[in-house]
This record gives sequence, C-alpha cells and structure tokens, in this order.
Amino acid sequence: MHDIIYLTDIEQVGHLPEQTQLRLRRVTEAYRFRANDYYLSLIDWDDPDDPIRRLVIPDVGELDASGELDACNERANYVAPGCQHKYPHTALLVCAENCAGYCRYCFRKRLFMDNQAERVRDLSESIDYIRSNKRISNVLLTGGDPLTLSTERLERIIRELRTIDHIGVIRIGSKMPAFNPYRIIDDPELPALLARYSTREKRIYVITHFDTVKELTPAACLGLEILQKAGVILANQTPIVRGINDTPEALVKLMGKLSYIGAPPYYFFQCRPTVGNRPYAVPITEAYQTLEAAKRQVSGLAKRARYVMSHALGKIEIVGMNEDYFFLKFHRARYQEDEGRFMIFYRHDKAYWLDDLVPADGQPHPVHERHGDTLTPRVDAVAQ
Repeated sequence: MHDIIYLTDIEQVGHLPEQTQLRLRRVTEAYRFRANDYYLSLIDWDDPDDPIRRLVIPDVGELDASGELDACNERANYVAPGCQHKYPHTALLVCAENCAGYCRYCFRKRLFMDNQAERVRDLSESIDYIRSNKRISNVLLTGGDPLTLSTERLERIIRELRTIDHIGVIRIGSKMPAFNPYRIIDDPELPALLARYSTREKRIYVITHFDTVKELTPAACLGLEILQKAGVILANQTPIVRGINDTPEALVKLMGKLSYIGAPPYYFFQCRPTVGNRPYAVPITEAYQTLEAAKRQVSGLAKRARYVMSHALGKIEIVGMNEDYFFLKFHRARYQEDEGRFMIFYRHDKAYWLDDLVPADGQPHPVHERHGDTLTPRVDAVAQ
C-alpha cells in the first residue's frame, strides 16, 4: 500500500521559495490548490517550463479577471439536483465535488469554491429522472472526479444505473490515473466493482485525462492495465493548454503513447474561457495548426481524436481552416436544428472562442440566433 499525502496549502510545497509561496497565496485564495506527493514528485523542479509544474502549481496570471466562472452556462443544463441533460441521449451525473489534484485551467473550478449549490450528495432524484427518460442511453459520471468517491459509494451509483434497461454506456471521467494511480492499484475492490458491471454487452468506459506524456508513468500504465483487465474500455481527452501540450512534439509523444497502451485520444478541447484561464489558453488558429502538425506524425488510433470546443450551444468541431476562413461543425448540439450544422467564419488568429468569430456565409451567428442579442466579440478574449 502506498500512503499518498495530499497537499492543500501552497506553502506545503517545499520546492518553492518562500517569496514564490507568498506570491502564489493570492492565487490560491481565489482558486484552490490541491496536489499530492506522488504527482509533485514527477516535476523537474530545475525546469521552470516543466509541464506538470505548469499544470498543478498556480500562476499569478490566473488573477486576470477576464472570463466567467460558468463559461458554458452549465447551470442551464440541470434537470435534477446533480444531473445535467444537454444532449438527448446523454446525461451527466455531477457526483463528486473533489479531484485528486486541481488542474489550474479547470473549467469547473466553481465546484471547488465555498457555498456552491451544484454540490449534491443525494442523487436519487437524478437517477429517477434518468430512469423515466428512455431516450438517455449514455450516462457520464463526472464532477470533480468520481474516483475520489469511496468504492462503496461509487458502486451504489453504478448499481442503480445498471438497473435501468435503456442505459447502455456508463462513462467515468477521471484524472485519477494521472494524479494518483495508486487509487486503482491499491484498492482491489475498485476493479472488482468495475468487472461486475462492465458486462459483455454493456461496457463501462473510463475517459482518462492525461495532458502530457510525463504523466504516463509505470504506475499510471499499471493502473490502466488493471482497469482494462476488469473489462473497462479506455479513451483519453485533454484540452490543448499553453505550456503543457501546445507543441507538435508534445502532442506526438502523448498521442503515440496513449495509443500504445490502449487509451487512444478521444477529444482535444479548446481551453474554455473560464475566469482565471487566460494564462493557459491557446488561440484557435495555433491550436488547430499544432494538432494537425502532430497528426501528420502519427497513425491509426493515435490520430482519430476530434478537436472541439464545448460551447453552451453544443460541442463544436473545428474541422478546417485556410488563409481566410474557419470551418466549424456542430458535433453535438443543444438545439436539434443545429445538429450537424456546418459553419464558416472569417479567420481571426487571436480568437479563442466561438463568440469571438464573425460569420462569413451570411448566416446569423449561432450565439445571436439563439439568444437574440447583438453579438460583440469579447474584447478580453481577442486582445493581446
């Protein structure tokens, strides 16, 4: 058994000089810090550009007030306490309020703040909603990180979902295999639970969150192997984040190893315009070109991932660009009439988000069309 020690005070990180700790305390007063000794041990403290340091150690740039806490208006998706239902066939259960570590670019950092009404322990109303809505075939357990729950509590949730005939897929979104693989390695009851409910005809998926190849340690790979032997299907998703995986070389290494170990890339996300995320965001043009350059150097499963932004209106895929235009498509849509919709926008190399773009095909901007207000590009997003 490995005794993993969690740190919630930046001053507990002994590798940081006292002056740095004092400077970063202002950041952690706004957005919480959490890590553990295993994950911090992966940092090369002699390298100021170490990607894991970048991922988990605060940055004073987070105090930039641009953006919104709920940038994608997730609150509008709640149909029951703890249950979001944005797309017809998929429901989200926000079943955990903690993570094993806090990514500094997190789009749900609001969940880790005080007095958050989205925190729910009793999911019975949500389960009843899912049971009554036969269109739902997929349920995503999210949070926070569901693997921070006790195995007993996680089993209660999964067991209830498995009593619903029309639920074919249960997905668990988790960065635990990166932050603390010993949560899997040292708890034999967890893979046993997953093996019971990941059946021949209805699999459980674990959607992992590896941002950098440095996280794919021998322990992490062992944790993933244990999940696979329990009958779990793996896939990985990550945003493209400044200073972590924003070069073709970094993505090639990550995509290649993920495919080798059986957790192939699923989505690459545009970093959401959540407050505090400015230091981590990469403009659409740069992120698209970086990912395409990486895809040219890998093959097969390593390059199947889609590059998308999870907007309030849906999951929008960036499918291409040329000298003048961006080409976008609704991969998933909040409104049925948008499903599969193809869109052309003028290319804007400092744009980060859909709201920053201007339509080039004479059609109304989707934001304007759905909300009935005049679209004004967000100055905070496009200004440099």
